Amino acid sequence: MSYDDVEIEDMEWSEELQAFTFPCPCGDLFQITKDELRLGEEMARCPSCSLYITVIYNLEDFTDHKSKKNLEPPKPQPLAVA
Repeated sequence: MSYDDVEIEDMEWSEELQAFTFPCPCGDLFQITKDELRLGEEMARCPSCSLYITVIYNLEDFTDHKSKKNLEPPKPQPLAVA
């Protein structure tokens, strides 16, 4: 069971860690990266203790819409026959 449920909006972005962070009771920070969020991860872990939190966020906010479009096959183009 997670220590707490935290909205992504309540977390802070750390340029140094390249992760969203939230204060842990042990004095360190819970951390979760954008890549982890894109993969659907919702647990932010503290590197100094065994606690973790559940991050509440919208997965669509972190998915790359361009990469989804690149997976679709190109539509056939009509050819003029003479």
